[in-house]
Amino acid sequence: MAARVTFLALLLCLSTTVIRAEDPYLFFTWNVTYGTISPLGVPQQGILINNQFPGPNINSTTNNNIVINVFNNLDEPLLFSWNGIQHRKNSWQDGMPGTNCPIQPGKNFTYHFQVKDQIGSYFYFPSTAFHKAAGGFGGLHVNSRLLIPVPFADPEDDYQVIIGDWYTKSHSTLRKILDGGRSINRPDGVLINGKSGNGTDEPLFTMKPGKTYRYRICNVGIKTSLNFRIQGHMMKLVEMDGSHVVQNTYDALDIHVSQCLSVLVTANQTPKDYHMVASTRFIKQVFTTTATIRYEGSNIPASPELPEGPTGIVYSLNQFRSFRWNLTASAARPNPQGSYHYGGINITRTIKIVNSASTVDGKLRYAINGVSHTNPETPLKLAEYYQVPEKVFKYDTIPDEPTPESADKITVQPNVVNATFRDFIEIVFENHEKSIQSWHLDGYSFFAVAIEAGKWTPEKRKNYNLLDAVSRHTIQVYPGCWAAIMLTFDNAGIWNLRSNLWERYYLGQQLYVSVTSPARSLRDEYNVPDNAELCGIVKDLPKPPPYTI
Repeated sequence: MAARVTFLALLLCLSTTVIRAEDPYLFFTWNVTYGTISPLGVPQQGILINNQFPGPNINSTTNNNIVINVFNNLDEPLLFSWNGIQHRKNSWQDGMPGTNCPIQPGKNFTYHFQVKDQIGSYFYFPSTAFHKAAGGFGGLHVNSRLLIPVPFADPEDDYQVIIGDWYTKSHSTLRKILDGGRSINRPDGVLINGKSGNGTDEPLFTMKPGKTYRYRICNVGIKTSLNFRIQGHMMKLVEMDGSHVVQNTYDALDIHVSQCLSVLVTANQTPKDYHMVASTRFIKQVFTTTATIRYEGSNIPASPELPEGPTGIVYSLNQFRSFRWNLTASAARPNPQGSYHYGGINITRTIKIVNSASTVDGKLRYAINGVSHTNPETPLKLAEYYQVPEKVFKYDTIPDEPTPESADKITVQPNVVNATFRDFIEIVFENHEKSIQSWHLDGYSFFAVAIEAGKWTPEKRKNYNLLDAVSRHTIQVYPGCWAAIMLTFDNAGIWNLRSNLWERYYLGQQLYVSVTSPARSLRDEYNVPDNAELCGIVKDLPKPPPYTI
């Protein structure tokens, strides 16, 4: 009898272990529609998720499985992408035109991805048809697991701040301007959480005197870097693009397009209302908007005198250089971030990327090393998985070192770079234009090791930060400057490297990096999901043999 009890106890223990091994699931249903919004006082067509603009925040924890059933009630095909989420082994969920067939009008598609080994502040957005200019974006939080120490005390509350430039023209009108070969020019204003801060709005957030709050700030705009500050309060930077950072204190922070960061703010001032301020950077006309923070129980209005924003590039460049990876903090796993010594790895390949603008057949196009990307009817990833890439695109249409001719002559075609699995790569971005650039790489974080003025040469490597550069997914490049990043291509799939300036992205300043595991093994990459939409030339092809262990 005792032996039987022991055996049953063992079975119970084993069954409990199996249950606990399954990471939690979060389920969402999104109804995506058009709706009339007036964020700048002008009624216009916006994109709503469950009747919300901006869309609902996703609040998750490291390793959670996120399942989102998206119903497309627009009149155009639709995709969502998850800015900064790495989708380990699973570019099928990346939601870019190079990886997925779009969700057709009146149809639905269920995304299922895991926020594997990540923490931090991110956002989602629609990646198709210039929809991002109409909304459809929202915050995506990945909190640390309880067993992982966080390098700051639990805040009293956790607030999402969505900032971005805004146009009063509809996304379809802006798209027609671009399709006609012209630029959309400057924005019409700036929003904070979907509003323009005309002074009549209720307080956005409330703080208790003496308490500390976490503000997650993301620039979801389509063209303009923004500066963010809080009247009368200092901000302690604690996290940036998914990495804990050395906790310096700032009175203002530049946040470039598609970047996210977290700050701690303590309510240590006279109890009353205070303005959050977001203003444009690096454009001639400065647009400013505000939102109100109220101390609990206060009825004293905020001062109309707003803190001034910074000017010039030097301020922003010096601020970038002040950002440092927190080497002693744990991120998604118990081991400290600094246990990964990226500075001691030999570089196996250097890719230099130069952005350019020119005309093709009289119409404006943007390019990388002389190639302006266009999306084929068949997504690149599907063509590769079904083993028919040669019918859809060519690999390595750009050289690793741009030629002098590429600055003037632009070729329009799919732009795909073939990368060797697990190679350690250096990518250098050179910006010869007069406007700031912002770049993002899906599927990865990279080490932003340097930004300097002038042109890059190999001798510049002596200036790299090879110890504590922040691991992040977005990097800005100032006019007449270069930026260098380093990373290991260890996440198999096809991943989008793009300009975050949306007219540039739409008109070709992007490419895809194909990272293929020669083993075709489930250890390296997942098979195409059973619910994946098929389109283009693969629609009626037999499914190839699946990857196995």
